[in-house]
Amino acid sequence: MDIRKVAVIGCGMVGSTTAFALMESGLFTDMLLIDVNRDRAVGEAMDLSHCLPFTRPVEIRAGDYKDISDCGIIIITAGVGQKQGETRMDCIHNNVKVFKSIVPQIVKYNTDAFILVVSNPVDVLSYVTYKLSGLPAQKVFGSGTVLDSARLKFLVGRRLNVDPRSVHAFVIGEHGDSELAVWSSANVSGIELDKYCAHCGYVSHAENRKKLADDVKNSAYEIIARKGATYYGIAAATTRICESIVRDEHSIMPVSTLVNGHYGLNDVYISVPSLIGAHGVEDIIDIHLSPEEADALIDSAATLKHAIKEIGM
Repeated sequence: MDIRKVAVIGCGMVGSTTAFALMESGLFTDMLLIDVNRDRAVGEAMDLSHCLPFTRPVEIRAGDYKDISDCGIIIITAGVGQKQGETRMDCIHNNVKVFKSIVPQIVKYNTDAFILVVSNPVDVLSYVTYKLSGLPAQKVFGSGTVLDSARLKFLVGRRLNVDPRSVHAFVIGEHGDSELAVWSSANVSGIELDKYCAHCGYVSHAENRKKLADDVKNSAYEIIARKGATYYGIAAATTRICESIVRDEHSIMPVSTLVNGHYGLNDVYISVPSLIGAHGVEDIIDIHLSPEEADALIDSAATLKHAIKEIGM
C-alpha cells in the first residue's frame, strides 16, 4: 500500500471536483479515477492532467478496480445525488444498491487502504461499507459533518466579523436534518462564544444560535435549489481529511465513524470529533455536551439506526 496513491470512485460533480482539489493539494503522486461511465473517467483524467504545468506533479489516469491494489486511500463519491426537495436520507435505497456493487470490488483487490465515504447519506453508507468490506472500523469512515462544521464556522465568523479560522465549534450527529451544533463548547480563540457575541453587541443568544444552526442545516438545500448540486465545500473537506492521514497530523475532525461506548451510543456510524492520523480514526474524543445536546445526539443516532434497520443491515 502506498499512502501517496489515491483512488476516486465516481466522477460526477463531487468526484471530479474532489479530484481537482486533491491534485491542487500536492498530497499524492498518483490518482486513479473510476466511474461506471469509463469515457467520463478518461475525460476527467485528461482534463485534470492538462492542469499539471500549473501545479505539482501527479500521475492522473482512469482505471478499473484491479488498478487500486496499491492505493493507500480510496474515496467513494459514486451514487445518486440529492435532488431539489429531497433529503439526504431520500437517496438511501438507490445508493445502498450502488455500494453493494462497489465495495466488494474494492476489497477484492485491496484490503489495506483507508476507505473514505463521501456519498450521501454518508453515515448510513459508511456503516454499509464497514459491514460489506469486513475491514477494521478505523480504516472505514465518512466525511461526516466536517463540512457542516466548516459552514458553522463561516457563518459565525461572518456574523461576528472575525476570521472563521478563529471560530472553534463542532456540528455532530447525522450529516443531515438531525445534526446538532455543539454551542456549549463553541468559542472564538478561547473566548466563550456568548461572551464574544456580547462583546460584539449581540445578546439574543438563543435566537441567534437557532438561526445559525438552521442556516447550516439548510445550506445544502439552498445551494441545490440554486445550482443543482454542492461540490466545492465537500471537495475541500475531503482533501482536508486526506491531508491529516497522509501527513499524520492527528487533527481532530467530526468524521462519521463507528461509535461504541462513547456518548451512550453503540453500533452506529455517526459524526463525532475524532483523531485522524496515519492509522485512520485513531481515537474518538469525548467532548463536553450539555444535557440537551447529549439528548439531541442520542435522537440523531436513533434516526440513523432506524435507517440502517430499514435497509436490513
